[in-house]
Amino acid sequence: MTDVAGASKTTVGTLYVVATPIGNLDDMSARALKVLADVSLIAAEDTRHSVRLMQHFGIDTPLAACHEHNERDEGGRFITRLLAGDDVALVSDAGTPLISDPGYHLVRQARAAGVQVVPVPGACALIAALSAAGLPSDRFIFEGFLPAKAAGRRARLEQVREEPRTLIFYEAPHRILECLEDMEAVFGGERPALLAREITKTFETLKGLPLAELRAFVQGDSNQQRGECVVLVAGWSAPEDEDAIGSEAQRVLDLLLAELPLKRAAALAAEITGVRKNLLYQLALEKQKSN
Repeated sequence: MTDVAGASKTTVGTLYVVATPIGNLDDMSARALKVLADVSLIAAEDTRHSVRLMQHFGIDTPLAACHEHNERDEGGRFITRLLAGDDVALVSDAGTPLISDPGYHLVRQARAAGVQVVPVPGACALIAALSAAGLPSDRFIFEGFLPAKAAGRRARLEQVREEPRTLIFYEAPHRILECLEDMEAVFGGERPALLAREITKTFETLKGLPLAELRAFVQGDSNQQRGECVVLVAGWSAPEDEDAIGSEAQRVLDLLLAELPLKRAAALAAEITGVRKNLLYQLALEKQKSN
């Protein structure tokens, strides 16, 4: 028995966050099937899409829409069911909910209401791509979808240009070529990258090349501009010249110089960026002389 405000001391249900296949239906786990069959209601990103998946596996649990346009305002109806004791499963069209898919607001509302949220792991395109990319996987960042317009896309790429961790992006097929062109321009044509397209599906492609060559590969084959795309880019490596100071280190130094004495600013910038303190100190002196 759980005493949750508004629940009248009834047993509170559980919200299950259920991953579904991203292409190959054999990737559906036995646990996911059992949960989907046993819950009282399935909150689905697109009920028209999910009903076909449920029919394939012989699951007749009722579905209700929970998508980006209604989950913030209508999540309360799912919370009401959960507080009344019903178990609810959350699914997206494919893969793990909340990962560039709806569900965040419902999960947040459920946790705020004292509802237990249980993940049911499974397919996730970014993790599947990373596992087979041959790029460093010990540390990575997921940037999701880049802005659709070129100016916004390049601005976002500039923000991570000197990010040392492996970069992972989702991209729509009709923008994949423009995306690779901008990545080549911002990161440089030699930066290692990989395009993972249509993962687990019939025409699955994992192509790893330097960005300039990868862009040319996609440009020369229109088939590579179709389907679901994940782009992985190797993280930034400091120049072999140990005396080189990257733009990010200079930006940090400038911010600190505006607030702190020169010596302290250089020391803090060195701690933050990893660049040698004496190099930053010399740069700070040069900046001071020029001002």
